[in-house]
Amino acid sequence: VKERPKDKPFFFWFAASDAHRGWGISDDAPKYEPKDMVIPPYMVDTEETRKDLVKVVRAEVEHARVAIRNIRRDANGDLKDLLKEKEISEDEARHGEEQIQQLTDKSVAEADAMLKTKEEELMTV
Repeated sequence: VKERPKDKPFFFWFAASDAHRGWGISDDAPKYEPKDMVIPPYMVDTEETRKDLVKVVRAEVEHARVAIRNIRRDANGDLKDLLKEKEISEDEARHGEEQIQQLTDKSVAEADAMLKTKEEELMTV
């Protein structure tokens, strides 16, 4: 390697007498039939596994709550911009904020209901 010219690429050939020869299968190798193979389940159904799945579902519902609150923040910001530009009155802005809050509360309640249902479903043996 030290004697390699600087303008030539490095190439090293090792442990091969016939580089392009395929691997042969001997006749004494065990034979397997796909129908006889048993594949274990991806997740073992234990209480610990179910509790871990509930944690994942809770995290996803929390992400949904954050997304709902972000939508509320953006909508309220749009209302404030419209109020600032005098395109809507203060009463309309207040009414719009109330409607946005009602939709937010309804959406969060739906997410919580889905969480409760899914938790019960996962923890049922």
